[in-house]
Amino acid sequence: MEEISGLPVHFVEHGDGLPVLVLHGSGVDHREMVGALEPVFRDRPGYRRVYPDLPGMGRTPVPDWFRGSDDVLDLVLGLIDAVVGDQRFAIVGHSFGGYLAGGVAARRPAQVAGLALICPIGEESRDVPPHAVLHASVDVAEALDPAEQAQFRDYFVVQTPATVKRFREYVAPALPLVDWDGLGRMSDQWRLSDASGDAPPYTGPTLILTGRQDATAGYAGAWELVERYPRATYAVLDRAGHALPHEQAGLLTALIAEWLDRVDEHRAA
Repeated sequence: MEEISGLPVHFVEHGDGLPVLVLHGSGVDHREMVGALEPVFRDRPGYRRVYPDLPGMGRTPVPDWFRGSDDVLDLVLGLIDAVVGDQRFAIVGHSFGGYLAGGVAARRPAQVAGLALICPIGEESRDVPPHAVLHASVDVAEALDPAEQAQFRDYFVVQTPATVKRFREYVAPALPLVDWDGLGRMSDQWRLSDASGDAPPYTGPTLILTGRQDATAGYAGAWELVERYPRATYAVLDRAGHALPHEQAGLLTALIAEWLDRVDEHRAA
């Protein structure tokens, strides 16, 4: 726990070395990205992974005076100052966390050693497909509590025993902890006032991962980010919705590992 601008920010960390700040999306907490990314680092030492709970989720409260994403970004930058200092660091973000991660790279381009965006939401979503289940091989009604079934069905396009297990372990425990009223207060001002699209291109190693069936953020809008990031790898994965980290865990692990290789190479140059 670290107090930032009077707000207690909860986070967990693993390992030592290059700091890697990981920002989760809306409606969950740090555990979703811990489950998604720790397999990447299982046999890869040299990284200090920092997983915070964003305001209104997990064990980080959202104060009454928070009014939008600008406040969240300022809090994230304050956390960076507190736990990373002036070291270089890499940053990973999923969904809303990806939006914030892009804002961090725009504000601190010289300090950010690498940027990875997973199903990032953007300023304007376009060509977002309707939610559709591609594959179902599990009885959701038997596998999950009634309160969890709707969230699972609306989130996953691949519904199998394996994705149910990941949902129960990494997503469901966070659901009762969400301050939906607090998040609602911020939703009208979720766009950053100094949109990163107005900033110079970020030139560090970048990864943009999207799901072909992502009914929340889509994949087409994220392609436009490629012009902002000249060192970007862009991938759109079939058999993946907004829950891509769970539905395509193997490809996520491989592509994050390759991105880390590029980050290390760039730092050593």
